[in-house]
Amino acid sequence: MSLHNGPDSAESERGALSVNPFFGPADPAGGMAAAPPRHRLPDGPMSADIAYQLVHDELMLDGNARLNLATFVTTWMDHQAGLLMSKCRDKNMIDKDEYPRTAELERRCVAMLADLWHAPDPSTTIGCSTTGSSEACMLAGMALKRRWARRNADRYPGSARPNLVMGINVQVCWDKFCNFWEVEPRQVPMEGDRFHLDPQAAADLCDENTIGVVAVLGSTFDGSYEPVAQLCAALDALQERTGLDVPVHVDGASGGMIAPFLDPELVWDFRQPRVCSINTSGHKYGLVYPGVGWALWRTADALPEELIFRVNYLGGDMPTFALNFSRPGAQVAAQYYTFMRLGREGFRVVQQTARDVARSLSERIEAIGDFQLLTRGDELPVFAFTTAADNRNFDVFDVSRRMREAGWLVPAYTFPPHREDLSVLRVVCRNGFTADLADLFLEDLLQILPDLRKQSGPSKRPQSVATAFHH
Repeated sequence: MSLHNGPDSAESERGALSVNPFFGPADPAGGMAAAPPRHRLPDGPMSADIAYQLVHDELMLDGNARLNLATFVTTWMDHQAGLLMSKCRDKNMIDKDEYPRTAELERRCVAMLADLWHAPDPSTTIGCSTTGSSEACMLAGMALKRRWARRNADRYPGSARPNLVMGINVQVCWDKFCNFWEVEPRQVPMEGDRFHLDPQAAADLCDENTIGVVAVLGSTFDGSYEPVAQLCAALDALQERTGLDVPVHVDGASGGMIAPFLDPELVWDFRQPRVCSINTSGHKYGLVYPGVGWALWRTADALPEELIFRVNYLGGDMPTFALNFSRPGAQVAAQYYTFMRLGREGFRVVQQTARDVARSLSERIEAIGDFQLLTRGDELPVFAFTTAADNRNFDVFDVSRRMREAGWLVPAYTFPPHREDLSVLRVVCRNGFTADLADLFLEDLLQILPDLRKQSGPSKRPQSVATAFHH
C-alpha cells in the first residue's frame, strides 16, 4: 500500500469541494448550501446523495481499468460473480465459526489447487487464502526461515544469519520479506539476454545458512517462466556434493494459474520433490477481483506448527496463519465460483485466448519495425518490447506518455542490475482484453508513431513524468 502525506499547498489553496447546485441551493429539500472541506471531517452530516455525487465525480478521473495494460490484476468478472460478491462483502473471512460455509469454500479451493498442482496427497496438503500473493509470499518465507532455524538451533540466532536466494527480477514483496524478517537477500543478476534466475548461479549462492530458493513462474518484468526443473536439478547436484538440502518455493503469482492449463507438460509444481510450497494470486490469472491469494505447502510438516495461532474469542477454536486478521469473504466465494463456473476446460479456453491475443499483438508490433521484442507472450500472456536498435528519435517513455493520452496505461521502466541500460514497455493481456481491444490498441500505437518519428530525439522527461508506473 502506498504511503501518503497530508495535503500539499496547491491542494490547500483549492479550498472546499464543489457541490452540484441541484443538491445544494437549487434543492429546497437539500439543506446544504455550503461545500464540505477536502482535508478535514465536515462539521456535520450530509445527505447520501451529496456524498455519493462528490465521491463519484472525483472517481470519474481515474483511468479505465479495462485499458490498464500495466496491471496483472483482474479487471473483469461476469455479472453473477459480482452479485455473489455483493452478498458476501459483510462476511469476515477469519470468523469461521460464524460463517462455516465460507470457510468450507476456502477449504475446497485449497484442495482444488493442491490437486491442480499435483500434490502427492491433496488430502494432506495444507494451505490458506490470503489478501494476495504478497502476503502469501511472506507466509511462505516465514515457514522457510522457521524450518531453517529449527535445523540450526545450535547456531541461530547467534552466529548464523539466514539468507534467501532468488533472481533480481522477483516482485518487491520478496525484498520486503527479507527486510522485515532480517534475511539476507542473495539475488542472481540479469546477464545479457537472460532476464531471470540462472539455476547454476542460484545454486552457487547457497550455503548452510540458505533458507530456500525462490523460483518465479512468470516474471513481472517480461512474463517469462523461470526454469524450476533445472533449478531443482542444480540443487540436487549441490546436495550430492555438499549434503546441503535447500528447499524451493515457487512464486506462481501469475503462472500458477496459467501453466497447469496451457503447459501441462511443464514440471514446475509439487511433482518436483524439492518444491515445498507454492503461492498464486487468485486476483490475477485466477480471474477474481482483488484481493485474494493462495499459499500451499506440500505437507503439514512443511509448515511449522508454532507459526499457526489459535483463537477462540470469535466462537469455536480457529487456527489461523496470516499477517492480516479480518478481511472479507467475498473474494474467496468468488474464487470458488470461478473454479466451479469454468472447470479445467473453461480455464484452458480463457487462458489460451489471453495467450493468443498476446502472441498476435506482439507479432504485429514487431512487424511495425520501430520495436524489438524481448518476449512474445508465449508463456505468461505478457510481452515486453523496447525500441529498435537503430531508433534515435524516441524512447519507451515517450511511447508510454503518448499512449496514455489515448487512455492506455502501458508501463515503461528500466531493468535492474546488470541491465539498467535496457528500458522496455510491457503489455499484460488479461481476460477482458479482447482481440478487438488489441486491434484498437494497435491503431492508437500506429497513430502516434508518425509524430514520434519526427522528434529529433527522446524527450528525456523524468520517468516520474513520462510514466506513472514505478516498478
